[in-house]
Formats: sequence, structure tokens, C-alpha cells
Amino acid sequence: MMALFGNNPKPDSYEIVREGDEDIMRIDYEDATILPSIEDNPVVMGRTIDKLMESPNVSKIVFIQKRDYEYDFAQTQVLAEIARLYKQLIKQRDLVGYQAVAGGRGRMADARYTRLQNIIMNLMKTDPVGAYIELKRFARNERIEMQKTIETEHTRQMNRFVQVLDYIVEKLEATRLITLARPHIAGYEVGDRSVYRRIFTPFIKPDFMFTKLMSTYPVDAEEMANYTVGDDIEITIFKQPDNVQYIYHVIPPEFKLDEDKYELLDMARKIMAEHKPKKSEFVDPKRMRQVFFNVGHDLLEELADYKNIRMRGKDLDKLTNILVRYTVGFGLIEVLLADEKIQDISINSPMGKIPMFIVHGDFDDCTTNIVPTRTEAESWASKLRLISGRPLDEADPILDTELELPGASTRVSVIAPPLNPTGLAYSFRRHRDRPWTLPLFIKNRTINDLAAGLYSFLIDGTRAMLIAGTRSSGKTSFLSGLLIEIMRRYRMITIEDTLELPTGSMRDLGFNIQPMKVASALARGGTEMDATDGIRSTLRLGDSALIVGEVRSKEAVALYEAMRVGAAANVVAGTIHSDSPYGVFDRVVNDIGVPKTSFKATDIITVVNPIKSADGMHKFRRVLSITEVRKFWNEDPVAEGGFVDLMKYDARQDTLVPTDELVNGDSECLKTIAGNVRDFAGNWDAVWQNIQLRANIKKAIVDVAEQYSDPELLEAEFVIRCNDAYHIIAERVKEETGVFDNDRIFYEWMEWLKRDIKKRKMIT
Repeated sequence: MMALFGNNPKPDSYEIVREGDEDIMRIDYEDATILPSIEDNPVVMGRTIDKLMESPNVSKIVFIQKRDYEYDFAQTQVLAEIARLYKQLIKQRDLVGYQAVAGGRGRMADARYTRLQNIIMNLMKTDPVGAYIELKRFARNERIEMQKTIETEHTRQMNRFVQVLDYIVEKLEATRLITLARPHIAGYEVGDRSVYRRIFTPFIKPDFMFTKLMSTYPVDAEEMANYTVGDDIEITIFKQPDNVQYIYHVIPPEFKLDEDKYELLDMARKIMAEHKPKKSEFVDPKRMRQVFFNVGHDLLEELADYKNIRMRGKDLDKLTNILVRYTVGFGLIEVLLADEKIQDISINSPMGKIPMFIVHGDFDDCTTNIVPTRTEAESWASKLRLISGRPLDEADPILDTELELPGASTRVSVIAPPLNPTGLAYSFRRHRDRPWTLPLFIKNRTINDLAAGLYSFLIDGTRAMLIAGTRSSGKTSFLSGLLIEIMRRYRMITIEDTLELPTGSMRDLGFNIQPMKVASALARGGTEMDATDGIRSTLRLGDSALIVGEVRSKEAVALYEAMRVGAAANVVAGTIHSDSPYGVFDRVVNDIGVPKTSFKATDIITVVNPIKSADGMHKFRRVLSITEVRKFWNEDPVAEGGFVDLMKYDARQDTLVPTDELVNGDSECLKTIAGNVRDFAGNWDAVWQNIQLRANIKKAIVDVAEQYSDPELLEAEFVIRCNDAYHIIAERVKEETGVFDNDRIFYEWMEWLKRDIKKRKMIT
């Protein structure tokens, strides 16, 4: 045994640790030369059962050896049940003792006793499934022998022995372990551990981490997709039999290191943990990470020299990034957010028992192989308080903020006690790395090209618009796509309590945009400006498009004041939680308190929501309606015809279709825009042709992206170039011909597109 456990005088010693309502058995395998694995190693299984007989009420088993290997409550109970049965059997001497089984009745009886004792005393602890199979075979052979023998006292003794075997088999069959194993034990051979790998799958947590991860692939699951994020984050999507939930299985680089590197990281983390970042350092998280990277890099290099471990520059950088991730960073959250396909991460309480859940761009809702711990959750909460400058305590149990991480921007919501009675819970909403565009929405079938043309016309017509939808419907994403349609010559001011709009990316793309951050509607006190004051202050900043991230509360009154008097003098747009035009009216007027006459300042309401497939397994984001708000009603816009759909979603065609009002030009909003443009005034055909022109341009962008298999042509940088080209060409054609010739504009724009694509391909 010492060969298995090195020179440790107390091999695999253990302690029971109380955490919350759980008793955790922590077994020390630091000096062992074997991997502590119940499923792979019969010695480990046997010694663990011995410990469970001493401490039968534990809820988790954790093996400690560089990494922590944790078997959860369900797996622990499977093993504890075998321990209880074993303990029960060895006490029943009248049933399995020497006198009961052999009793000096000869060498054959002695052989039976020896074989039974070996099965119970050894095999039942190290290979319970093997013990079950052996007992069944034993009983079958004994019955065969009985049939060959004339009935005597000896055969009656054999019969009693068979009854003992049947009793033990029956007891084993009642256990959860044999119930789980039975479908997989056809042709089972004693010593085969494959069946245990189906039942026991530990969560693994290296010393320097807090979050746990199940590294083994799920048994019997079907692989649906696999891909790599960055250089070394392995993602596999599994479909489980008899389960509607997909599994998002991730293997990050920190789980593929050798033991020397684990030791280095653990040493470095303990040293760096002595430095507690101050609030002032979190004001600039990007700079703080760079400082910690430099310090960590030097520290790891020194530790590697001290331990005589050779480290190449690339490996040292990789290790340093992992170290920063688990000191001042957000651990495996950062690994998940590195995947552009992830849209949302949900982390429910109580921590340590429930895996993270994600929403995937291709596979919708998935469970993951990651389980965060309470220590990790509390660490995140502390960092978010410092980064946001907002409270999170009993008086303020909700915190909403934004978080900039390497390669990802996200909105974070935290719920704490007493609102959440079981601890902390988190929601991370990942923002797209680049702004959305209307061609991207066409590609994803959220809208079609005609709707894109209509939106382009409305944006240039400086209308007031609200994007409505439920949570996670894509309201903010759709709003960001509309912002790309605003010409860069105009100033934009955005007002948000949690920064979600891609203002940084838009600034890099040349937009004249100024973001403003105001106090959350849920916040009490604090130094941030109230949203109402924020909106009113923007009106002093000159002619600007006014974009409100989300209309939530009393700030809507100030917003509608600005819209009514035309103070913004450009596009006014925002998002709001609702699922219909009347729902928007009800929320704005009845809930928030905006006067009905003020609500009429809204020109267009867009409803965007997810729709489900018939099987309920898939969700698709679609714009369900584009509705104008007419001005000639008094009390009820529904009863008095105040809402008129311009386009409506058709489920059979899975697309937006124009209504008769739009096709026939019966739109007060579009007539108002046309009345201010010389070439469109009183000429609905000219308006409709211009909307169609814009639609054709958007469609051409999507078509050329598909033709050249170049998704970059759908991104904001190229779409903005296309929009600029349209406006420049339209202006030139009007100057040259004296009329707004839609056909010529489209022809010249297509010629420009061909030249630009050709130039682009020559460069690449």
C-alpha cells in the first residue's frame, strides 16, 4: 500500500468539513502516486467505502491532489448505500459467518465460505457490480449442483446457502448502483471499470481555481457540433437521449496543463492574493489587468527558475493570462464569454450544486459542465461592486452593471439576499463584439429587405421610434442596427443606466457619438445622475439624435417632453419592455404616467420577439410588426384607430409582409416625412420607389456577401461604406439631372459596389 501512497504515514487521511448545510468528506491524496478516482481505481473505491462506514452522513466526497475531484450528493449516496449494505452484511454472522455457511461440514463447504467471504469482504467494496455478478453466478452454479445430487442433509444445507446468496443478490439489486449499472452489464467481467465511468463523473477544480468543471464527456450523448475558440478552448455540443436539454461542454486551457504548471499557478496565486486591489485600481480594469499581467509574468518566471521548470515565452504568456483570470478576473466566465456564439449565461443559487446555463446562438438553451462555488460567487460580487461603484447588500439586493473583459463586453445582473433567499445569482448578457446591421438581420431572417428599406427611410426621416419586446428578445441589438443607419455627419447622444449600446465600436467607426451613463432605476441614492436629469441635460448639447437604452421609469416623461417640442431635432429612439403596440401605450401612459397627448409623439413602434418552432425546441428572433402611431385619437388608440400596422409578420411565410396601408400609401408617418422633402411631397410613388431602392441596396449587400462567402460584407464597417455611397451618389444624381432618379441611383450604386468588391478582393 505504501507504494500507492508514497511516504505518507497516514495515507488518504480525511476530514469532514461543514459548508452551509453540507458535510463534505475531504480526502487527502496529495502524496499518493495514483490518481484518486472512484470510477477507475478499485483501491480508491474500497478505501472510500471504508470511510463512508465511519461517516455515513456526508453529502459530498472531495479528493485533494493538485486538483480537487468532487463527487456530488447523488454520486456520494450511491456509494454510501453500498457502504451501509456492506456494514450490515459483515454484522450478520448468523447469515454469512463460518458456522452458518461452512460449520465444519467439509472441504466443499469451506471452499464455499472462502469464496463468499472474498466476494463480501473484498469485491463488494472494490467492485460492487463484480460482486453482484459473481454472487448470481455462484447461486446459479449451486442450483445446478443441487439438481445433480439426491436430497440429503447436504443438499438441504446447499439450499440454505443458495437462499443466503439470493438474499444478498436481492439486497444489491435494491441499490441505486446496480439499478444504474444493470443496462450495461451484459457480458460483464470482474475488473472491468467501464460501467463505473457511466455512474461516477467527478467535477474537477485545480488548486488555483474555485469553479468546478466536469471534464469527461457525457455517456451515451450524441455529439452535435465541436469547435475551438481562440487557440485552445475546446467546445463540444452534446444532445442527450431522453432529454430536451443540450450540453455545452467546454475544456479550457487551464484543464490541460501538466502538474508542474499547476503547481506554479497555485504558488503564484497564493502570493498575488496577498495584494488586495483597491477601489481606485478597479476604476480602470483594463489598466489593472495589464499591471497584474506584468507582475504575474515576472513572478511566474521567477518561480519557474526556482523550481527548475523550463518555460518558453508563449507558455509563460499563456500561464500568466490564466493567473490573471483567476486573481483579478472572472475565471471561467471569461472563457465562456470568449465564445461569440454565447448570448447569455445564467448562474442560479445555491452555488456549488447547479451548473451554469447558457443561451447558444445555434443551439438555444444549454446546460454546461461548469459548476461555480460560493467562494467564486462572492469574489465576483466584490469585484462588481468595485467596478460599478454601485451597492449590493440587504438594502440594495440588485446590481446591474456592464463589464468589459478581454474579447467580450457584457451586461451583468446580480441578485442577492434577501431578495434571493438562497444566496447570489447572476445573469451575464454578452454583447456582440461589433454593432449589428440591417443586412445581418436580413441574413438571420429577423427582418426582410423591404423592412430594412423602410427603416432606412424612417431613420433619414428623423422619426421617433420605440423598439418593444420581452426580455432577451433582441431589442437592444436591433436598436444598435438602426443606429448604424444614422449618417455619421449627425451627432448622437446615448443615455443608459447600464452601457449596452456599442458606442465604443461606433466611435471607432467614425460616428459622432457621446454616451452618457445615468443612475439605475433600481438604485437608491449614489453619485450617478438621475435618468430624467440626464435626458434634460442632453437637450442643451445641441442638435443630436437622442437614443435611450431602455425606457423604464419616470425618465420617459422627460423623453416625451423632448419629443413633443422637437428639442432633439433628429431621430429619437429607445427600447421598452412590452409585446405589442397597445402594451407600449399601457406601460408608458398607465404605468409610467406620460400623458396620452404626449404619447402621440411616438411615430413608430417595432415589436421584436422570439418565436418558437412547433416542437418547442428552437427559438428564432423576428420582428413581428412595424406599427405607426397616428395622431387623431383621444382616449383609446386601439378603439380609435391610432395604431396602424405598416408591416406584419406572417408565420406561414416566416417573414414580414407589407399591409395594404403601406402599399397604398395610407401612412401619416410616411406622408409627414415626404411633406418635408421636395422630391417626395404629394408623390407616394416616389416615396415607395425610394423605399424599394433602399431595400434593393440592403438585399444586394446580403447577396454579394453570400456570393463571395464573405460575412465581413455584412458587418458595420462595410455597411456604413455602402450607406455613405448611396447618399453621395443620390446627391450627385440629383445635381446632374435635377430629379431624384431612383433607377439611376441604384445602377450607379451597383457599379460602385462592383468596383469596391473588386478592389477589396485584390487587397486580400
